[in-house]
Amino acid sequence: MRVSAKAKYGFAAMVCLAQKYNTGEYVTVLSLAERLKISKIYLEQVFALLKRADLVLSIKGSRGGYQLSKAPKVITAFDILSAIEVSLFEKAAKLLLESERALEKTIQGSVLEKLDASIKTTLSAITLESLVLDAQKRLSDGYMFYL
Repeated sequence: MRVSAKAKYGFAAMVCLAQKYNTGEYVTVLSLAERLKISKIYLEQVFALLKRADLVLSIKGSRGGYQLSKAPKVITAFDILSAIEVSLFEKAAKLLLESERALEKTIQGSVLEKLDASIKTTLSAITLESLVLDAQKRLSDGYMFYL
């Protein structure tokens, strides 16, 4: 499965927000862009999608920025990915002619629906909290966290 750079940056930004969750601080896009070494404009596009999905809250002004709308233990990788990669989770269009309904239903039911369910189950089991803990563990193991 190919995930876009936008989704990877979304994951990274959400992990950064989760690391600050208990402080109640709002984190600016500029500070995140500098930390992650990515374009501020590109990151603003990511946050627009995350905000539309109600995963982050924003406040404007000199003390403005973003913070998680919910605790990191309830936000999943599925939530984040489905907010950013909308087309990844759209239902597949029918591909075969009307004359091949049985074959179409077989492909949809035996392959595509099972694949969708498997992806959703796997991504729903990964919480933002677990990503923060994994990043901390990798830092303490001497590994650098890159995207």
